Amino acid sequence: MKRQQESANGATINGGGPRSAVVVNPVKQTDIDGLRRTVTDTLTEAGWPEPAWYTTTPEDPGQGQARRAIEAGAEVLFVCGGDGTVMSCVGALVGTEVAMAILPSGTGNLLAANLGLSNDLAAGIEVALEQGRRQIDVGVCGDQFFAVMAGMGFDAQMLAATSETTKARVGWPAYVVGAMRHLRDRPMKVSIRIDDQPPRRRRARTVLVANVGRLQGGVRLLADAEPDDGFLDVAVLTPRTLNHWLSLGWAVLRRRDRVPRMEVLRARRVTISSNREQARELDGDVIPPGRSLQVAVRPAALWLCVPQPATEPDLSVDADAAADRGERRVKEAR
Repeated sequence: MKRQQESANGATINGGGPRSAVVVNPVKQTDIDGLRRTVTDTLTEAGWPEPAWYTTTPEDPGQGQARRAIEAGAEVLFVCGGDGTVMSCVGALVGTEVAMAILPSGTGNLLAANLGLSNDLAAGIEVALEQGRRQIDVGVCGDQFFAVMAGMGFDAQMLAATSETTKARVGWPAYVVGAMRHLRDRPMKVSIRIDDQPPRRRRARTVLVANVGRLQGGVRLLADAEPDDGFLDVAVLTPRTLNHWLSLGWAVLRRRDRVPRMEVLRARRVTISSNREQARELDGDVIPPGRSLQVAVRPAALWLCVPQPATEPDLSVDADAAADRGERRVKEAR
């Protein structure tokens, strides 16, 4: 079941556009003044009020700014940053009628990639102007929310081993370097409890709890994962040798129905317990290591700006057309 693009809850036009705000991560931007001119001029030309602007800080990577924007009356929140900025803002938006419009500027941009959203700024603004909305699930881990996936083991080790400098220089291939450092690490003994089922015991390299199925570099790990089906997909990866890793990776890249050394489960709640402390991550951000990871799904918790369907509901995005429309608006605004 898919909650496809719907009418704009909380963002209807009454003699003008909805009120909006922009949360921007300055670390991910090389020209904030240019960004501000483009967004403001394009929205103004489309009849929207001038947006309020909020800048993230190392102490508050987005949640506090998003809350202040909501309290000030924002109906659409533009988030301009990487996966960490998006995840922080999700924590403030969950359960509200405020829609998030993603303007990707980081390395992974996994939520945007999974929804088929363009990395082009003009196209991202155009998507918000079209007033298309989609309501998706989020994952809950303790007092934190995530929209893409949580992980324990190898994936978190890979993220921790990947430097920000390398990511800025080469993009997503930087993760390959981090992955190579941990391919031969020993597996972890884990107990995995799915909902109220008996625990499953495995020797795994990593366990991923995913709301969507696409990883860095466009790799589709979980073909059936949908962000609005009320479930989380759990991938248990158990390679032990380099050949196992190669076979697993080849099957994923070829989009085979059956991937060796990977077990896929579905859950509304999942608890992963290890025999020793493990690296952990949420939406690409490393969190403190621990011996367990407890995650639950919160269905239909977040509104996102997505392209309007042409005739029938369709998740595909004509990024070039959206970019062209956005570029025209930008030029006209100037």
